[in-house]
Amino acid sequence: MAADTGLNVVTGAYSFTGRYIARRLLADGFKVKTLTGHPVTESPFSNDIPAAPFNFDDPAALAASLEGAEVLYNTYWIRLEYGEMTFAQAVANTRSLVRAAREVSVRHIVHLSAANASPDSPHPYFQAKAQAEQAVLESGIPCAILRPTILFGREAPFFNNLAWMLRKLPFFALPGDGSYPLQPVYVDDIAELAVRAGHRRQSVELVAGGPETFSFEQMVRLVARRIGSRSRLVHMPPTRILRLGGLVGGLVEDVPVTRREIDVLVSGLLATDAPAAGHTLFTVWLEQNADTLGICYQSELARHYR
Repeated sequence: MAADTGLNVVTGAYSFTGRYIARRLLADGFKVKTLTGHPVTESPFSNDIPAAPFNFDDPAALAASLEGAEVLYNTYWIRLEYGEMTFAQAVANTRSLVRAAREVSVRHIVHLSAANASPDSPHPYFQAKAQAEQAVLESGIPCAILRPTILFGREAPFFNNLAWMLRKLPFFALPGDGSYPLQPVYVDDIAELAVRAGHRRQSVELVAGGPETFSFEQMVRLVARRIGSRSRLVHMPPTRILRLGGLVGGLVEDVPVTRREIDVLVSGLLATDAPAAGHTLFTVWLEQNADTLGICYQSELARHYR
């Protein structure tokens, strides 16, 4: 594929989903730049991708950092509300990013949202995701909205830290009966869909789940078996799990789980009835990566709040 004459900007290319998108764009010969909250962090791409800070509070600087961009791949979001960072602020930052893109005439946006995002959701995370989508859709810029279920990959904190707990703790707590569904989708499958939509300038809205669906208990047992864990699975109410999470969080200096995340998990919103958009099997990936999954804990606070 011939290199594009313009620029592809990826938010968060030093992080998780953005890293896979950027890697695919570079492999296809495209020029790539990233906007990041960690511009001084050592780049996983050597000098191949220049970086600029988000500058959400400086509209002129934010617009200048997007100058010349043909396609904006937006993966910016927050996992949890912490300190002054709230979901409402994440939505406001997304609106600032979209306004800057419109100001410099970005031609296309590929926006990463979440399956089951809805303005009517009882869960603030999904409400805010829907509001961020709306900001993109109302921008007047042609766009693709991708809505993955829950991402897995080597850098995915959810699966990595779950495996870490199964390696380190004598028991693993399952909220409720553990029967609620989980439909993991591989991060590079999402990156492939995103880059394809950007290349073709497709205007599309796509719910993107993986080809396998498990109950949460089935998934935990599968991970435990593959990594050789001796941790005992115990069913507990959310209040007790939060207390235990607070103890673990004190050890790792992180917030392993929140009440809102438990509520989302048990509600079944990490799965979808839509046809699978990803093709990589979690079971196969897990078998290939079991030796390294969960060896080190991945701290959300260390990655994004310190």
